[in-house]
Amino acid sequence: MAIVLHFNPLLWTRLAALAFSCVAFSVAVHGARIIPGTGDWCIFCWAFSFAGTLLVILVELFGLQTKVPVSWKNFPITFACYAALLCLSASIIFPLYFLKGSMGPSTIRDYSIIVAVFSCLATIAYISEVSISKARPGEVAGYMATGPGLLKVCETFVACIIFVFVTDPVLYDHHHALKYCMAVYCICFILSAAIILLCIGECTGCLPFPFPRFLSAYAMLAVVLYLLATIIWPIFNFDPRHGGNKNRPYNCNTQLGLCSWDKGMTVAVLTGVNFILYLADLIYSTRLIFVNA
Repeated sequence: MAIVLHFNPLLWTRLAALAFSCVAFSVAVHGARIIPGTGDWCIFCWAFSFAGTLLVILVELFGLQTKVPVSWKNFPITFACYAALLCLSASIIFPLYFLKGSMGPSTIRDYSIIVAVFSCLATIAYISEVSISKARPGEVAGYMATGPGLLKVCETFVACIIFVFVTDPVLYDHHHALKYCMAVYCICFILSAAIILLCIGECTGCLPFPFPRFLSAYAMLAVVLYLLATIIWPIFNFDPRHGGNKNRPYNCNTQLGLCSWDKGMTVAVLTGVNFILYLADLIYSTRLIFVNA
């Protein structure tokens, strides 16, 4: 089996991401004081990114792209985009929980600073990989390398964060309108994830209808659903006339992490973010249909 080495900017970027993510989780495990929950999540982000990047490098190193059961036009950039978002979330969470107001030994604080720095460097490396790999105008590439494909990754990632906040504690069970919002998050997440899996598995041709038109119809549906959720969620969480609380409770200042009110506000913001992502997705998808026509 021949080893193929092409030292191009993409390979150097992947090697940098591999090294940075490896240092981040290695130092975190070795010297930083990791607490269960948030610490485990950060370790997962760095370790998952490291393992996936190593897999991509090895497949391309041994020329096995045609042997793997996925579309190699879509898989590497999809993984890189997820890795960038995972490392970005760890770069935000880790300093908030392990550096802000840290009163521990200076050695542990120094290790935590190193972890935070290398997590940020890994994030930059993965963003650079996505920037290098994405499709250029007029270039033939996989769907996941286009604007709508990358937006699908962001949409599913934001939805996963929303799921974390709305389920611990449960924030949507005291009114039917909030259950509608939860249904919107679930439906759009499932459909976006299914589209990503179809593209990675090269199964889009198996659909009984044109894939581009399905994408536009789904994007339009998601925009409408998320627009309503963007309006409904704040009303039934923060409007006193509908059982909400517009003022942040005092006990939120004494809690470690986010209280229920903070989580509800975060969900409201993320719902608006996903609405904007789906709107951009709709614009991109509609444009692609007209360009293809």
